[in-house]
Amino acid sequence: MGKGAIIAISTKQKINTDSLTVAELVGVHDALPMIMWSRYFIISQGYKVVDNIIHQDNQSAMLLEKNGRSSCGRKTRALNMRYFSTTDKIKSGFMRVLHCPTAKMLGDFFTKPTQGTLFHTFRNLIMNPSDQYS
Repeated sequence: MGKGAIIAISTKQKINTDSLTVAELVGVHDALPMIMWSRYFIISQGYKVVDNIIHQDNQSAMLLEKNGRSSCGRKTRALNMRYFSTTDKIKSGFMRVLHCPTAKMLGDFFTKPTQGTLFHTFRNLIMNPSDQYS
């Protein structure tokens, strides 16, 4: 599909969470409808979707997304079951979750202040500017 992002979103979460792990899980859950829509839209345009990858920089959130309730600990045991719909999508082969180091997490461009080389790298990946502006 080229270089730019097919879809990028930055929204405020609808609930307050008490840990970063739960916040990551809720964030993926909130984005799941847009992820599904994007996949179906690309397929309906005649393109073949080989892989649907969610990049995650939080190892604990990845375990919860992959294993569901079986990975719950003391702080996450009261988490609402609806946030484990991601687990169903992963088990059905609809998508995969892969680790991405925080320094390479493209989504952070929208939510965290970046400067210098990191800003230019993320900007170029997202906007795909011509050579005269990079």
